[in-house]
Amino acid sequence: MKDAFGAPQSLLVLGGTSEIGLATARRLIARRTRTVWLAGRPSPALTAAADSLRALGADVRTVPFDALDTEAHEERLGKIFTEGDIDMVLLAFGVLGDQARDESDPVAAVRVAQTNYTGAVSAGLVCAGALQAQGHGSLVVLSSVAGERARRADFIYGSSKAGLDAFAQGLGDALHGTGVHVMVVRPGFVRSKMTAGLAEAPLATTPEAVAGAIELGLRRRSETVWVPGALRVVMAAVRHVPRPLFRRLPM
Repeated sequence: MKDAFGAPQSLLVLGGTSEIGLATARRLIARRTRTVWLAGRPSPALTAAADSLRALGADVRTVPFDALDTEAHEERLGKIFTEGDIDMVLLAFGVLGDQARDESDPVAAVRVAQTNYTGAVSAGLVCAGALQAQGHGSLVVLSSVAGERARRADFIYGSSKAGLDAFAQGLGDALHGTGVHVMVVRPGFVRSKMTAGLAEAPLATTPEAVAGAIELGLRRRSETVWVPGALRVVMAAVRHVPRPLFRRLPM
């Protein structure tokens, strides 16, 4: 397999300006990745991201992609696979939203849900089908610990990630035995532009640390990766906290 030992030769990042996506691309380019596709809305940021990876020696191409434009996903993402096999797809797009605002603005709340869940279902199925057709590859889906249990502070975002997580797990089961590997990544609070200005949660991590965990998970053919690993134990306990007590926890 071309993507053996967690070192794919070709990579497609859905969410081409994602800090985690770019950190992962840099890490994989340092190993053996030579072709990178960055899919995202055309912007100076996407151009700069592509240039930064080219400087590392990779052949980098960009493709217009909007999570909300689901009718265009099959055509635009399908064309990428006609250019050659893709060893790894990293589904890295998503929006945090503004919980306080979104609770009183249903349109904004729906946009969070459509981006994080509906858009991911569409793009995920398109890429999964293409990976299955070529007979190999990994689909890595960035979920979140926020999806483990809805919290008062971010239940709109958390519920969208819960849906994405369940979808990705089911997709992994559906593709078991086909040669396609699906891995769900559940980071905690990640220090990034998305979370700038927010109070930092315990066990906070970085895009680079998430990238390292993704690479290790690929080598191990893991199905679920927690970042940091201690969150697996923490969330196992949180899931069983009685609801009246859970409401009062400073989370």
